[in-house]
Amino acid sequence: MTHVGRRDEALTRARAHCDGGAFESALARRVAMPTESQNPERAAILEAYLVEEMEPAFARLGFGCVRLEERGWPFLLAERMEDPDLPTVLAYGHGDVIRGLEDQWQEGLSPWRLERRQERWYGRGTADNKGQHAVALGALEAVIATRGRLGFNMRFLVEMGEEMGSPGLRELCAGSASLRDCDLLLASDGPRLTAERPTLFLGSRGCLNFDLTIEAREGGHHSGNWGGLLSDPAIQLAHALASICGSTGQIRVPEWVPPSLPAPVRRVLADCRLDPGPSGPAIDVSWGEPGLT
Repeated sequence: MTHVGRRDEALTRARAHCDGGAFESALARRVAMPTESQNPERAAILEAYLVEEMEPAFARLGFGCVRLEERGWPFLLAERMEDPDLPTVLAYGHGDVIRGLEDQWQEGLSPWRLERRQERWYGRGTADNKGQHAVALGALEAVIATRGRLGFNMRFLVEMGEEMGSPGLRELCAGSASLRDCDLLLASDGPRLTAERPTLFLGSRGCLNFDLTIEAREGGHHSGNWGGLLSDPAIQLAHALASICGSTGQIRVPEWVPPSLPAPVRRVLADCRLDPGPSGPAIDVSWGEPGLT
């Protein structure tokens, strides 16, 4: 069978996985597990999600699984190493969700029950992040069933504390050579441009958290004393922030601004339409760096 033929067969299997109900059944089981990482009473369920759901799912695909713990939080590392000479993909997903907030759901809906309404599924974790790593598992299953192998090595890390800021994730990755020795990171989490269009970002947003403080003097003193002769740390902090970003979102650090968007990138983005949906925020069209929004 040609490469194109195998690809078509894998896509057919993936469609059958979704249309035949297997995907919905697996996702419904996972949504039914109230894996609220922000609720200390759910600690046992966080562990159960890895043991009862993730381990069997990976084992069926020929992955070996190792349960890990860092800073008191559970992780699962699943590995399928087919050939040391092949490239290795590291995939990521998280099985925890934010609090269910049951009393805030529409009548007839529950955070712990997968419900279909007007071609959309509702339930905590369907979009963040149980749905995404269920998609990844279904895709892997379709490829393996089609050609008997992946054609690459794969490690899949599942964490259960993302909604709490991923405690222990940095330490776990820093202490594991296998997690760092990969050729591609595929993280199944992030925003979509529209609910109807699958989105693949070939780059990762990131953040660096830090505390910015000014200690002008010991103790508390009114900056307006003696006709305003005391410097005001609040004003100084405001100007520090304003040196990074302008009043309408312009980037004021020259090194952070690329010269321009390459023409091929502009062509790819030309038909990308952003739709936050009926419950999403209105887009501020005047905000951001000109030419880069």
